[in-house]
Amino acid sequence: MTGPDAGPDTGADAGTDAGPDVGRDAGPAGTPGTPGTPGTSGTPVTLLIADDDEVTRSGLRLLLAAQPGIAVVGEAADGVEAVEQALRLRPDVVLMDVRMPRCNGIEATRQLLAGTAEPPKVVVITTFENDGYVTAALSAGASGFVLKRRPVREVAEAVRVAAAGEAILFPAALRRMVSARPLDSAEALPKAALTVREEEVLRLMATGQSNPEIADSLTVSLETVKTHVGNVLSKLGAQNRTHAVVIAYESGLVVPGIAG
Repeated sequence: MTGPDAGPDTGADAGTDAGPDVGRDAGPAGTPGTPGTPGTSGTPVTLLIADDDEVTRSGLRLLLAAQPGIAVVGEAADGVEAVEQALRLRPDVVLMDVRMPRCNGIEATRQLLAGTAEPPKVVVITTFENDGYVTAALSAGASGFVLKRRPVREVAEAVRVAAAGEAILFPAALRRMVSARPLDSAEALPKAALTVREEEVLRLMATGQSNPEIADSLTVSLETVKTHVGNVLSKLGAQNRTHAVVIAYESGLVVPGIAG
């Protein structure tokens, strides 16, 4: 997306609330850091960059290729190319702009996650955090988002976190985004018939707590928490942990400005 704010910041943080922090939280499936996991020693994360602005795309490629543990394997100028290149190159992560011609990043994310046996992780990169397109992309299954104005090291960290199969959680940014533009998935929670404990776990997920932190908060085992998280995702029909948190805010289970 072309504009004065289109390129990533390579310097220091512009402010304490300029964008989301990248949080790590191992989901119920797998353990990050096992041999062969992308991003571990000797196994770089392969990355495809999709953005319709050539200057932004080239800049991201140059900067991210210089980051440790990341190998940029391709570029795409729109959503159609993003899907085609992802199927051909099989990257671990697609860094996806949402506003692109022919096929936007939301539809490209849906196609990748629905039509691929082992789909890549999708991290949305955007100029504005309250863009309704971003919320829709998260609901479509993107692992999270980062702002183009953030330092490149944070963009790189988001790529690594997503590749490891972890959630990119940023409660403050999600609260602002969802309260500004609620989506139809608000209906998912009432229909899910979550148990009291599952709702409690979802609330803690929405504050950004990791599985171990939730286990400490509830005084239960880590395996019990993983089971609850898995049940929550299944009942909500959530693509991932981030999508479940979006639903928690949209449904009113977590009220913007209170949790987190």
